[in-house]
Amino acid sequence: MHPGMFAAALAYVIWGVFPLYFHHLADVPPLEMVLHRSVWSLVFVMGVLAWQRRWRWLLDVVKQPRVLATFAASTTFLSANWLLYVWAVQQGRVVEASLGYFINPLFNVLLGVLVLGERPRPLQWLAVAIAAAGVLWLGWQAGAPPWISLGLAASFGLYGLLRKTATLGALEGLALETLMLAPLAVPALLWAGLHGGSVATADAPRWLWLVAAGPLTAVPLLLFAFGARRVTLATLGLLQYLGPSIQFGLGVWVFHEALSTTRLVGFGLIWAALALYSFESLRAMRQR
Repeated sequence: MHPGMFAAALAYVIWGVFPLYFHHLADVPPLEMVLHRSVWSLVFVMGVLAWQRRWRWLLDVVKQPRVLATFAASTTFLSANWLLYVWAVQQGRVVEASLGYFINPLFNVLLGVLVLGERPRPLQWLAVAIAAAGVLWLGWQAGAPPWISLGLAASFGLYGLLRKTATLGALEGLALETLMLAPLAVPALLWAGLHGGSVATADAPRWLWLVAAGPLTAVPLLLFAFGARRVTLATLGLLQYLGPSIQFGLGVWVFHEALSTTRLVGFGLIWAALALYSFESLRAMRQR
């Protein structure tokens, strides 16, 4: 398997089982969980950079305002995605969160058109239209659009686009993102610890679970960034089905979330769109 494809696929599998981790820490407030992810990810990537003695890039980046602005935007989208996802899992809405990542590949098609100037083929446009019909159906049945799903799809799609076009490598990019969050995350986590947060009452096993947020967050992001720079958006779209499929299975069979027939109709339309999109993408790849 191509190294970029393997890295991206492994990242999606790890993200797929994330609900198990966040469900185990359901008593930690979502915002505080995001703070832990940010701080311990920073510690992890700084340790890797120190081990490899890779610091020169940081001096160069400070002199490039455009790069800093790009990563400030990617950091914003990443933080929003983290917060929304953790909240959804802790609220017992894993199935709805999985829908966001089912939609994301088709959202990438729109980003490719609007930002990168790509020209989707007719069947790809049809897939996007069918998925849009599925989203509209779910919104009509629920009385409101599936905001959690749409928010996750948009935030991660925009994050992926920015990382795909970024000039820094996977490790350096994640290090810069967590450094940008550090002035907010570190004081906020210390404040939470002094005011009865999860840190204040954590025993040794709980500390291990919280600190594990660092490598569990950093490793799949590094794998994703490595893979995203080496494969096309279409290939990323195909691989991304792994994550939400695992999440959907966990939501239905492990967490026993309700899945009505009317809701399945909306999911069915989106799955049909993904099947059509996959068929068209694979056909185009074979032709090339």
